[in-house]
Amino acid sequence: MFEQIHANHVYRCLVNGQWKETSAHSPIEIFGPADHTQVGFIQSFSKDDVDEAFQAAKAAQKKWAETPISVRAQILHRCADLMEEYEDEIAAILSVEISKDIASAKSEVHRTADFIHFTADEGKHIEGEMVGADHFPGFNKRRFSIVTRVPLGVVLAISPFNYPVNLSASKVAPALMAGNSVVLKPPTSGSISALYMSEIFRAGGIPDGVLNTVTGLGSEIGDYLVKHPLVDFVSFTGSTSVGKHIAKQVGMIPLLMELGGKDAAIVLEDADLDETARDIVSGAYSYSGQRCTAVKRVLVIDSVADELIAKLKEKVEALKVGMPHEDVQVTPLINTKAADFVQELIDDALTKGAELLCGNKREGNLIYPTLFDKVTTDMRLAWEEPFGPVLPVIRIKNAEEGIDIANRSEYGLQSSVFTKNIDSAFNIANQLDVGTVHLNNKTERGPDHFPFLGVKSSGMGTQGIRYSIEAMSRPKVIVVNLEK
Repeated sequence: MFEQIHANHVYRCLVNGQWKETSAHSPIEIFGPADHTQVGFIQSFSKDDVDEAFQAAKAAQKKWAETPISVRAQILHRCADLMEEYEDEIAAILSVEISKDIASAKSEVHRTADFIHFTADEGKHIEGEMVGADHFPGFNKRRFSIVTRVPLGVVLAISPFNYPVNLSASKVAPALMAGNSVVLKPPTSGSISALYMSEIFRAGGIPDGVLNTVTGLGSEIGDYLVKHPLVDFVSFTGSTSVGKHIAKQVGMIPLLMELGGKDAAIVLEDADLDETARDIVSGAYSYSGQRCTAVKRVLVIDSVADELIAKLKEKVEALKVGMPHEDVQVTPLINTKAADFVQELIDDALTKGAELLCGNKREGNLIYPTLFDKVTTDMRLAWEEPFGPVLPVIRIKNAEEGIDIANRSEYGLQSSVFTKNIDSAFNIANQLDVGTVHLNNKTERGPDHFPFLGVKSSGMGTQGIRYSIEAMSRPKVIVVNLEK
């Protein structure tokens, strides 16, 4: 099924239902992070190519918006069925292209199919309402409003490298279900996987022009994309620095942004330390920590710190490290720049007196899982997001100190609280300046129909299937005045 998206491993972009190459620039070579072997080439679109994609999206959107919601849902269900059918093929591309272990790659594809199915069903439940005027003083029952939801128009979806299939589909599917057309800009590393996902949507029956893809250098087309006059909505997942730049560029265009995080796990004296250690290690090191919702620091009451740290160290040392095709949990990071940054944070912590418990071993882009004790707030690792397999433990005197350190972060994505005391759990949760607090579980995204959001430098707006559909649509009000 996927033959037409590439010719001799030069991958094309989907524009108006056709797989298009550009003559404007030479293709961009993509290398696998694990062994730096060539994966293929992607298109380097010019501004004229971008215009063509947006024009196709604009032209196709009105007819798609007029398509009955039940028909849109049927098409999305077919897309999800195809995603399940081709799970192994897409997972294999993911594993090679972004160095994701094969089990996690399959999980991402399977989760994406589930997401699309649920979106198709949820979209059928997004309904309007009738509002009577007599609810407000001075008006009577002979005036009422009919409120429906209508699409915004053309959605620009910009997805990240770490989940190029799932986090592309989590933008595309709700946008389509709301009646929008989409221009998808996948990450450079991850583009090929996202193009395979786009072929799933095309083959599933999405009409020509309703979904279009654009690849290319951010320096060439990045600002041009977000400031394009045909953009009606921007959904972005990526770094905080890029998100803030986009926010300055788009003016009054509505935004939905998922940005960085420095998710804290606060551990109280009465926590079940075995379960806590298991959840923290899973949350911190899966996909080598390259997740915005990864546990990125542990704030533990000093009286139980030694016991927890011993359990953490045992589990971290048991993690399997290697190449993505192997049965491992920790694989090479996405590129050398990312590995260099993680190493900077490790070196800074060591220089300032943190106690290295395990790790600090590097082979190219592969950083072995690293655990630190006695990290202090003057260390970069206490505040900066590593996006790699390194976890700092900060000892605290009491819960109030933990809340203070957690809230002093510029980020506000998620936090965890580990305790057997439900009153303490809710008391701390209510004081944390984050979008989501997990009680006795690791920080994580999902289930996908839950609201997902960040505050401060962690994002704008609320995602989650119903919330995303609502964000990509708006109320339309018709006021009916009956004869007097």
